[in-house]
Amino acid sequence: MMEWPAAPLGAAPVDQADPQMDALASRFLQAELEQNVRLRELSFSHPIYYVYRPLEYAWELHEDYVRRYCQSPKEVLFLGMNPGPFGMAQTGVPFGEVRHVREWLQVCGQVSKPEQEHPKRPVLGLECPRTEVSGARFWGLFRSLCPDPEAFFCRCFVHNHCPLLFMTQSGKNLTPADLPAAQREHLLQVCDDGLAQAVRLLGVTMVIGVGRFTEQRARKALASAGLQVRVEGLMHPSPRNPQANKGWEAVAKARLEELRILPF
Repeated sequence: MMEWPAAPLGAAPVDQADPQMDALASRFLQAELEQNVRLRELSFSHPIYYVYRPLEYAWELHEDYVRRYCQSPKEVLFLGMNPGPFGMAQTGVPFGEVRHVREWLQVCGQVSKPEQEHPKRPVLGLECPRTEVSGARFWGLFRSLCPDPEAFFCRCFVHNHCPLLFMTQSGKNLTPADLPAAQREHLLQVCDDGLAQAVRLLGVTMVIGVGRFTEQRARKALASAGLQVRVEGLMHPSPRNPQANKGWEAVAKARLEELRILPF
């Protein structure tokens, strides 16, 4: 039997007391801990000055999210790219805008601090006053469709391809697509492996990449892993996307209807 690695700094250890209890969630968390170890082996340099690792310092919140909503196989996996500074970087939850995480998902737990914190991007956990627009739009849509989050998570789950947030010296957010080629490819290989493992664990039959980059990367990663999984795309709700600012919710609903996801 594989030994469990020590939980990340500031994290609550994964409970092994009852192997029959939330076994799938425990396996999913174990896979993420192992991915954390691989990500720690990577080195990042210019233009990256800060790396936030919310699956370490916000592990307690993240573990609560997984244990609440990942206790059964899922048909659909919504896949984000990487944490935003006022979303998952604060809460450990993909697209984790604070208000929806606290009020709708009702995820709770303690959050510590990144090893190096940019003064313009403090981590305040569930006390963060800033709104992550992408997360507010994303979870706001599903909250409007499913007042009870259990209805959404019965057949769906939300995950990020990369769990790291990157920033320049000035505090500007860098996505994985923005990184220099050598750093990007090493990072994406680890994340591709993690995605393939998540899809296998959950029994996913459809991955919906939120944003073009994530959709394309998911298609490549799953094909390379030999997984016959349908991959589709959904417009990213980022305010940097002019089309999303013209009514993302309506566009997203139409796309989900087209994919026959709304009946879920």
